[in-house]
Amino acid sequence: MASILHFLTIFISFSFLFFLSESHSVSHPGTAPSKPKLLVLPVQQDVSTGLHWTSIYKRTPLTPVPVLVDLNGKHFWVNCDGPYSSKTYEAPFCHSTLCSRANSHQCLSCLAESRPGCHKNTCALTSTNPVTQQTGLGELGQDVLAIHAIRGAQPGPMVTVPEFLFSCAPSFLVMKGLPHNVKGAAGFANTPISLPNQLASHFGLQRQFTMCLSRDHTSKGAILFGDAPTNLRKFRGQDIFRDLVYTPLTVSPLGEYHVKVTAIRVNENTVVPVNPSMLQSTSAGGIGGTLLCTANHYTIFHHSLFEAFTQVFVNEIPKQAQVKPVAPFGLCFDSKKINAYPSVELVMDRPDVVWRISGDELMVQARPGVTCLSIVDGGMNPRAPIIIGAHQLEENLVVFDLARSRLGFSTSLHSHGLNCDNLFNFVEP
Repeated sequence: MASILHFLTIFISFSFLFFLSESHSVSHPGTAPSKPKLLVLPVQQDVSTGLHWTSIYKRTPLTPVPVLVDLNGKHFWVNCDGPYSSKTYEAPFCHSTLCSRANSHQCLSCLAESRPGCHKNTCALTSTNPVTQQTGLGELGQDVLAIHAIRGAQPGPMVTVPEFLFSCAPSFLVMKGLPHNVKGAAGFANTPISLPNQLASHFGLQRQFTMCLSRDHTSKGAILFGDAPTNLRKFRGQDIFRDLVYTPLTVSPLGEYHVKVTAIRVNENTVVPVNPSMLQSTSAGGIGGTLLCTANHYTIFHHSLFEAFTQVFVNEIPKQAQVKPVAPFGLCFDSKKINAYPSVELVMDRPDVVWRISGDELMVQARPGVTCLSIVDGGMNPRAPIIIGAHQLEENLVVFDLARSRLGFSTSLHSHGLNCDNLFNFVEP
């Protein structure tokens, strides 16, 4: 446990210092390491949607652009219909090498006056609002992107990707479902021009990123790019990731992240009766298993799985405590009539590899005096039989190790009296 505490002290102090230093516009970074080993991006939860967003520096002069963290998004997209001002924006010509890299094979021409998002003979790229699933065709663009490097135990200078590829998406994509302040989405999928893969390619980083998402909208979490386990261990002389457990990570043809859940238990020993084939049924992305997703606030179960699970769950709770559900939840209770709630265990590829969900991860207050199960009914056609949402990813260390095709995760930090932000009191500004 001391190792996780050690890591969080470093991890959170980075994001805290970066948020303190943010402003509406900054100049280009000065001297920076040519080959940083780790990069860091501060992340915050939106109070109205429960989704997570970040401000990432783009354009010339550098300006922080708020975007949604979309774990399964194929690329970075922003709305360029508003005031997009930059001295370094360019639009690659149609059928160019850059268009092929972005998997764009369609030409696009805008007849209005040239501006970011409106040029003749450029490449078209389809962007998706991950909440509403609306899609829109926009122009493939390239511009400067800057992000903070990590040097030793201190926040380092910003480093730049001079020709970062992204999409200028139409304005209607940001009008529904997203936090009101965001201008687009940063895609983290395992695709050629996603944010992690462009950073890894440009700086020669290990293809890996680590998330620590905060559940408190007034605090900050962070995402590290690069081989954090190796580099932070070398710096501290110990394996600060030793408390993580790993399970195989599978990537769908769409670049989405899946893991294998073989069984579901309640209170560690009661197994939910479900056909194993249900847990591995094929998703819309063409692959079976459990999907990890930051665009869903809560974890989703296929309807038949949800029914089997809730029947077991309610047997562990006094019958008189159950109350009428509060949307979008399907199972709610009178908080005053329950002293403790059951835990839920998702058994992964091996019996000893378990994602345990309990406490604040499992139950949420829907209204005063009413607590609801934060696992919801996804109907008959969800994208996967189980979708682990942002609420269950929060307050965990989650390592997406693409180089080794594995996912590392901690037990809930709350179960150890920790979270992604509670070490701020120990950090000097």
